[in-house]
Amino acid sequence: MTGNIADTRATWLDDATIERVLASSCSREDPARAREVLAKARELKGLSLTDVAVLMGLSSPELTAELYHTAKAVKEEIYGNRIVLFAPLYISNLCSNECLYCAFRKSNTEVIRRALSRDEILEETRIILRQGHKRVLMVAGEAYPGSGIDYVLDAIDAIYEAREGGGNIRRVNVNLAPLSVEDFRRLKERHIGTFQLFQETYHRPTYESVHLAGPKRDLDWRASSFDRAMLAGIDDVGMGLLYGLYDWRYETLALMMHIAHLEERFGVGCHTISVPRIEPAVGSDLASRPPHAVSDEDFLKLVAILRLAVPYTGLIMSTRENAAIRGLTLELGVSQISAGSRTNPGGYKEDSQFEAAQFQLGDHRSLAEVVKDLGDHGFIPSFCTGCYRLGRTGKDFMDLAKPGLIKAKCAPNALSTFEEYLLDYAGEEERLAGECAIAASLDGMEERTRRVSEKLLSKVRSGQRDVYC
Repeated sequence: MTGNIADTRATWLDDATIERVLASSCSREDPARAREVLAKARELKGLSLTDVAVLMGLSSPELTAELYHTAKAVKEEIYGNRIVLFAPLYISNLCSNECLYCAFRKSNTEVIRRALSRDEILEETRIILRQGHKRVLMVAGEAYPGSGIDYVLDAIDAIYEAREGGGNIRRVNVNLAPLSVEDFRRLKERHIGTFQLFQETYHRPTYESVHLAGPKRDLDWRASSFDRAMLAGIDDVGMGLLYGLYDWRYETLALMMHIAHLEERFGVGCHTISVPRIEPAVGSDLASRPPHAVSDEDFLKLVAILRLAVPYTGLIMSTRENAAIRGLTLELGVSQISAGSRTNPGGYKEDSQFEAAQFQLGDHRSLAEVVKDLGDHGFIPSFCTGCYRLGRTGKDFMDLAKPGLIKAKCAPNALSTFEEYLLDYAGEEERLAGECAIAASLDGMEERTRRVSEKLLSKVRSGQRDVYC
């Protein structure tokens, strides 16, 4: 491990290198070089900055199709046909920052401010449980009422405490403001899954122009958050960009640098990457007119490139995107999606409060509708949280994911949790379709994985719940 605990400068963010790579490798399509990179990607060892830039330069339909085909093959080799499902749970929209693209910014008077009480958090969680969810992403604005971080820690406790029909949330991932090492240690004690934080943009001039005030104005403090989290023992971290603030090519290469830094310093890259595009938000003109809007064509390309660049990493697609775009990204490497989402505190109970939401949703389907659509397209919906509970995090997870071995663990757990959902929440037609999907998935498994899967399925069908390997 290099560096010291006090490091807060993102010295790994090398603007000159990014610009040089973009100028030398992204300026025009090179078919021969592109095919070399795609062949390298199939080895599941990731790609260099230059490799990524070569793929960014693709423009012909033929080579773009080859990119998409390779991304789908790599995703299936590592993760199979499973898609992990989760629900965001917003507990507060209080914020101390002035971010021009966000409805939660401090001075925005068009948003109704709210921080949920413990009882309200319990009720929101119970509603999410009634949908069938088992994992949530807890989100808070970057300011906390009363006792500060204690509010967040108490909220996590409340989510885990909630019960509905015998079910409970099995893992809470969190999206929070940057913390000190000491507070990250306290967060780890709450048995969270992944700590998620969006850098939004790595381009320093853009970062300064859209973050006008508040702690978030310090790019380096934010960019060094994962270092502090890992020093505190949180070894599953989730990165994110807000595509549309600056050139998507620059941002993606900067993201690769961030991942490389974590690999070099801690031996572990990021567990997930989120790839939202800017969507309209109450009180934000910038959100309605992104300065560097990403076209659908480029968006699909960048998703496929990320799958090849960091093949072991979970790619998350939120409900910012509409159902059609989300469906296309599933074929290009996305492995996790939210469903039945609300982006305002109290949104699950009070369905219509867009005035308190962080951004406008593009996909308004319920969890049941998303599950059915996944099955119709040959995917297995997964509610699995087994890795977190068995300690397969950080390096232990990467050691299985990088060579493509994690599928033997994830596939059985996906089927068992899907079976739980079908038995406990699905209607008759949905259940029959789901059972057919499970049978088809079993037919395609190698023998040992199939035996493990059938054993877990038998336990669920006999009445057991929360079984995993």
